[in-house]
Amino acid sequence: MRTPYQANAPKRPVNLSLNADLLKLGKDLGLNLSSVAEEALAYAVSVRLAERWLEENGTAIESYNRRIESQGVFSDGIRTF
Repeated sequence: MRTPYQANAPKRPVNLSLNADLLKLGKDLGLNLSSVAEEALAYAVSVRLAERWLEENGTAIESYNRRIESQGVFSDGIRTF
């Protein structure tokens, strides 16, 4: 699947506020906090983009589904399954 961002873009330092206990546990467990944060952000971005796409295309999808329910698909008389 194609990512919606440039995966090889340069890294940029940021300031975050995180739960202190969670941060300590993550460090104690040897997690790469930058990688974990980046993966979580990438997931959240993909979810939000998918939601946005559905919102923007919902009317067309509903219209298409209504047409298919009423008229069927072009291959209804051709397919053998």
